[in-house]
Amino acid sequence: MEKLAKNGVMKLPPGFRFHPTDEELVVQYLNRKVLSYPLPSPVISEFEVCRADPWDLLGDWESERYFFTTQEVKYPKGNRSNRATVSGYWKATGLDKKIVSSRSTHVVGMKKTLVFYRGKPPKGCKTDWIRHEYRLHNALNSANENWVLCRVFLKKRGGKISNDEGVQTRNPASESPIFYDFMAKDLNARPANSSSGSSEVTAISFRNEASDHGEESSSCNSFIASNRSDQRPQFS
Repeated sequence: MEKLAKNGVMKLPPGFRFHPTDEELVVQYLNRKVLSYPLPSPVISEFEVCRADPWDLLGDWESERYFFTTQEVKYPKGNRSNRATVSGYWKATGLDKKIVSSRSTHVVGMKKTLVFYRGKPPKGCKTDWIRHEYRLHNALNSANENWVLCRVFLKKRGGKISNDEGVQTRNPASESPIFYDFMAKDLNARPANSSSGSSEVTAISFRNEASDHGEESSSCNSFIASNRSDQRPQFS
């Protein structure tokens, strides 16, 4: 398979998709990485995720991106990870999920979900950027035991990824109802215009406020377009 580089990461040929399961990520990729075994494919690159904001990470921001990264300790004598980035921080949410082997009942790894907040804690502003962090359940005592595997993606709202402004838009005109004059001879004709006749149904149009439709997007997503420009940081 031809390896094409795009923004520093491997680009798959047209028609190929990388959609591994949680178990495959832990067993076939992370476990092999920790043990220094050959990987099935070099599709996952090494990158310190917290050195950049999520929209500035390597690869296509509209797709899921996968990285091997190390857990950086926030304090020298503590076990708390440092999840601060350039413009904000990652905050864990919910409980860690156990990843069980499909061939047995053994737990092979853990999955942590984190949400990106812009600003500084505890008054950061929540965004739609999500990060899944995978780690081995029983890491071996080796120099590579602090490796974790991360999946970073932008949460979809209404089946669509937020646009460049970080806010979804809809066309109000496409949602305006159309009323037909069923008393007309030709039902295939265009909608009847308004008239004074009592037997005709008046074409009604109304304006839909954008705020009355669609889900409310995060207030902090408006900064994505300005930050996701050509001025992406370069990392060695």
